[in-house]
Amino acid sequence: MNFKTTVLLSSLVLSGAAFAQTKAPEPDWTVTGNVTLASDYRFRGFTQTNYGPALQGGFDIAHKSGFYVGNWNSNVKDTLYNGASLEMDFYGGYKGEFSGVGYDLGAIYYYYPKSGKDTAATTGLGTKIDNKEIYAGLSYGPFSGKLYYAIDDYFQLATVTGEIGGTALSSTKGTTYLDLSYSQDFSGFIVGAHYGLLTLKNNGQFTLTSDVGGASLPKSVGDYKLSVGKDFSGYMFTAAVVGTSHKGYAGTDLSATKAAGKTGLVLSVGKTF
Repeated sequence: MNFKTTVLLSSLVLSGAAFAQTKAPEPDWTVTGNVTLASDYRFRGFTQTNYGPALQGGFDIAHKSGFYVGNWNSNVKDTLYNGASLEMDFYGGYKGEFSGVGYDLGAIYYYYPKSGKDTAATTGLGTKIDNKEIYAGLSYGPFSGKLYYAIDDYFQLATVTGEIGGTALSSTKGTTYLDLSYSQDFSGFIVGAHYGLLTLKNNGQFTLTSDVGGASLPKSVGDYKLSVGKDFSGYMFTAAVVGTSHKGYAGTDLSATKAAGKTGLVLSVGKTF
């Protein structure tokens, strides 16, 4: 090796070391956005759009300390949410990691503008529908679990049903939802599996939708999803099979004459930016 080459390589090594030392620090704040077009919007296994398409999107703001806030939105069926055709979710919390185990603590508010004010439903009267939950989650590798707890009447179910039936019903405050999920990258294909369990407080006062029948709702209902996704030029294309253990546990509208939990294929394309 001649002297000129030695000097050149030494300069490159020193420059690389200097570059590594002056690498830009992690930003205090990060902002990300997302948008998705889906053939159906399923919430905990049940369609929110009467098995129709949904346009969805939102954003997240996170601080390097672990605190975060965000918003997510989707169209919904107005006859299901008492006149509201839009769902807006607002959430915030704190997440971190300890010895390889991730944790997440937070709260979420489900808001439906015009719900109860501009009703298109014939049976829901004037009740404003919304929902408030707190949650706690853990994750390890490809596995994650999260528990949600309703701090108010769950989606105003007791209030709405009581108004329709003309009898006051006990609150569903204390309803829980357990979300167990798996997600792994296999040679560029994102394979996912999910099982959820909703446990309804005071379940005995509600009936199943008419196309399933039954004296009262079971205390718990499960939902599942198996999915596979692939990124093409920054767009994530996903196909998922979604279903529930009791398809008539919820209806496609407030009249509850059509089951919302039928097993089906949901296709979507999304982008994060």
